[in-house]
This record gives sequence, C-alpha cells and structure tokens, in this order.
Amino acid sequence: MFANPVFRYRMLTLAEGWSFVLLLVFGSLLSRISEIDLVMPLGSLHGLLFVLLVVATLVIRRRLGWGLGMTLVALVAAVVPLAPFVLHRWKRAELLAAERAAEPVRA
Repeated sequence: MFANPVFRYRMLTLAEGWSFVLLLVFGSLLSRISEIDLVMPLGSLHGLLFVLLVVATLVIRRRLGWGLGMTLVALVAAVVPLAPFVLHRWKRAELLAAERAAEPVRA
C-alpha cells in the first residue's frame, strides 16, 4: 500500500493540509495567548511534509496524466490554507482509480 505512489500522494496531501491547519491554529494561536510555543516543531513538520508533497506531485503527475496547468494547481493548493482538502476532494475519484490500477492483483 505504501509502495503505491498514488496512495502516498493522497496521504501526503491530507497530512500536509492538516499540518498547516495545526500550525496556524495551535502554533500561532497558542504562542499569542500562552507561553506554549509550538511554532518551531509544527513548522518543521509542516515544512518537511510540504517538501515531500511537492516531490510527490512532480513524481505522480505523469502517472495521472496531469499537464503543466493541473500540476501548477496542485502545487499552489499546497500553499493555500485548506486548499489541499479541496484538491483531494476534487480529484478523489481520479486518484482512487489510479491507485487501484497501480496495485498488483493478489491471488
């Protein structure tokens, strides 16, 4: 399952989206209203997931038949808050179909 690049892309999309939400809500909000500062650890996690998502987008685009325009939309979605969830929902059927097609048939 984790060897499937489409599955990895789907999971990275969701993980990166949630890490951004956590960074904005908990990192920024808690550092302003309390002494708890989670910006550095959450920011590092989000940065790592963002880089992995960019690489995964560039790897998966050919398999999904995405042109330059769709690839740019996917990359911009990684930057805009909550956009990874919108992209994931919009392309869900396409991603699931590609994921099923990439899995080896088990006897």
